[in-house]
Amino acid sequence: MASDHYTVILMADTKWTKEEVLELHRKLRGKVGIEGKSPINTMKDLSLLYTPGVADACREIAANKELAYEYTMKSNSVAIVTDGTRVLGLGNIGPEAALPVMEGKALIMKQFGNINAFPICLRTTDPDKIVEAVRHIEPVFGAINLEDIETPKVFDIEERLTEGPDALGIPVFHDDQHGTAIVVLAALINALKVVGKNKETIRVGVVGAGSAGHGIAKLLTAYGVKDLVVFDSKGAITNLRTDLDLHKMELANITNEGGFNGTIKEFQGADVLIAASKNGAVPHETLQNMKNDKIVFSLSNPNPEISPEDAQNFGVRIYATGRSDLPNQVNNSLCFPGFLRALLDLRVRKITNKMKIAAAEAISGCVAEEELQETKIVPEIFDTNIVPEIKRKVASAIS
Repeated sequence: MASDHYTVILMADTKWTKEEVLELHRKLRGKVGIEGKSPINTMKDLSLLYTPGVADACREIAANKELAYEYTMKSNSVAIVTDGTRVLGLGNIGPEAALPVMEGKALIMKQFGNINAFPICLRTTDPDKIVEAVRHIEPVFGAINLEDIETPKVFDIEERLTEGPDALGIPVFHDDQHGTAIVVLAALINALKVVGKNKETIRVGVVGAGSAGHGIAKLLTAYGVKDLVVFDSKGAITNLRTDLDLHKMELANITNEGGFNGTIKEFQGADVLIAASKNGAVPHETLQNMKNDKIVFSLSNPNPEISPEDAQNFGVRIYATGRSDLPNQVNNSLCFPGFLRALLDLRVRKITNKMKIAAAEAISGCVAEEELQETKIVPEIFDTNIVPEIKRKVASAIS
């Protein structure tokens, strides 16, 4: 039986007005700042923290660059890098307009992960120049967070910074791809427990083949989901198509083993539907033709692909969105403070699927099985267990 909780459970304390937003941003003039860790009160303080004493730390690092992790800010610093070409639901708004979002992410990293993160908003959309810029700033940072860069360009940037001659010696985390996939997997693990289904027997449709859809499809496949079909605006991604770019060809090679070649409207028998596209991307026929105990994640913000009303009308049992005013918020903020904390503390050089799956299991495990229900498949961001659990599980995935 369909539930009506989607229309009655709203979190009133999340309501705000445009005037409140602008007034707060005007008052703060930036959501993060720099704070010294040690005061300079005496000449000895000055000589220890700056010249001439600082030269001893410099000489040690010059002899062994790894000591930068011991003697400088590197071990707890993340660069949030964007070119402003795909910001939230706003699109290509440029580096200055992207800055408030990057500041917000930096604030979340600091509050929940105690990470010093710096917005790096670049005045270039050239992938070669972005790669070059990131390579040049690497000495300061222990990890890079690529953010809100358009696809498919961002895939190439992430791959170049991870593999080959341009590869960094620090991890490159693409939040729109890796972070979204981790939280979606965490939510799916618990949703399957609630409805009593198995990852190896479910049928999954992923609507959208951008950063989020690409990352979700790859991680769910790595986790063991067997029957998964990805859809772009032209239909199912399959090896039969001749119009696929390299990254969609990658998806065609690891998904859709059954060779489904239709549109999302024609897709039938899904147990799970994950939409990472835009409002209206999922037709009603697709919802109508799902199996019982329907699980739907509709991630577009602020207007999800599938409305709460449609979810209710078509008998969706578990419904999740990226919105904070509805239950089951599948939001990257559940992941990136803890995952980046783990990457920094464990001195990770390269992110693996095993680490991402471990992080997803950590997040899902923060909801006790006796607490699991249709409207509670992920923890809230304020759960203080999330960050240490992600670090613990990622550590076990490395060892």
